[in-house]
Amino acid sequence: MFTKADAEKILNEKSQLHVLKDFDNLSEEKKTEFLKQIENINWADISMIGKETAIPRGKFTVPAAVSIEEIEASKDKFLKAGIESIKKGEVAAVLLAGGMGTRLGFDLPKGCFNVGTSHELYIFECLINNLMDVVKQCDAYIPLYIMTSEKNDGATQDFFEKHNYFGYNKDYVKFFIQDMACAVDYKGKLLLEEKGRLATSPNGNGGWFTSMVKAGLDKDLHKRNVKWINIFAVDNVCQRIADPVFVGATILGNYECGSKVVRKVEPNEKMGLLCLEDGMPSIVEYYEMSKEMSEARAEDGSLLYKYGVILNYLFSLEKLEEIVNNKLTVHVVEKKIPYINEKGEAISPTEPNGYKFELLVLDMIHMMKNNLAFEVVREREFAPIKNLHGVDSVDSARELLVKNGVKL
Repeated sequence: MFTKADAEKILNEKSQLHVLKDFDNLSEEKKTEFLKQIENINWADISMIGKETAIPRGKFTVPAAVSIEEIEASKDKFLKAGIESIKKGEVAAVLLAGGMGTRLGFDLPKGCFNVGTSHELYIFECLINNLMDVVKQCDAYIPLYIMTSEKNDGATQDFFEKHNYFGYNKDYVKFFIQDMACAVDYKGKLLLEEKGRLATSPNGNGGWFTSMVKAGLDKDLHKRNVKWINIFAVDNVCQRIADPVFVGATILGNYECGSKVVRKVEPNEKMGLLCLEDGMPSIVEYYEMSKEMSEARAEDGSLLYKYGVILNYLFSLEKLEEIVNNKLTVHVVEKKIPYINEKGEAISPTEPNGYKFELLVLDMIHMMKNNLAFEVVREREFAPIKNLHGVDSVDSARELLVKNGVKL
């Protein structure tokens, strides 16, 4: 059992004893929770401050992709292979839902936001409805694993219970909490978000599989004979999940993973682009692209680097288990981190004041031998909700939901 003495010893070695200042005044329950947090600190992350150097990027080339037209031409055989795999129980889905609706002016989990106008229609409900389309098509339920965070787990599970899982078979739904990473100030000192609680944040979208393994759900995957995992983000209300055509195309092409992509609308659109880097699958962020690269044109006049990722990936479980112990790159990111100062006063900074540590799914893509770029119709499958109004907003998502026949 990890004790106060153990905490004092390691915190003293790391010059972080300041976090125990009010320990003796905490309730017994708070003391236990706080000691557990301290025991689980990943000191390797913090040791990277000042040492992280930009990893030089390799040579970028354009990846092969299956276009909408090509998919349509082979749709029947892709569909058959995908349905067969789903019926065997080989396909699972993982919903990345650790975020809150803060940018929407909403203090509940983002998936609880109501996008309906004439009736209630929640983001979670939209996603379950999309998954139910596949359940009906294949006459088989897909195991759904929902990744929450420490901050929204209880509210998320309560919401699903309250709404009877929106008609989904709850025997096929499991929740797990994403690993958290500590936040520090610019000097590498641990921050407290309140007395007896370290300031933490989810460890990035690349931490989803290690979090599943930590929760013991890899055993459940094997028990169910799952071979493929489709991960998707909570904020895209129009995306198609466990899409049998996508699954079938990935399987028949002998790929280790697949990525749903849409065509960029203009050279400077802010989205990650699928590419090859030194011949391996990779994603280059829009801010990493040179003007020449972002504006380069193919012979037909279309953008050369045109396929943007929408955080809808299909991974081979076998490959995931092969790479899980190969350390993903930890990204040290400057952020605005709420904290309490030495007087115990709550501070909400307006400018970045420290570092968070994140793992990114794009690094997982780069560890794959090959990757299928699978183009989808943008208006049908890409309606992200990042903001309340404007680009990629509740307003724009509502428009696309209506275009796709969803009653709001």
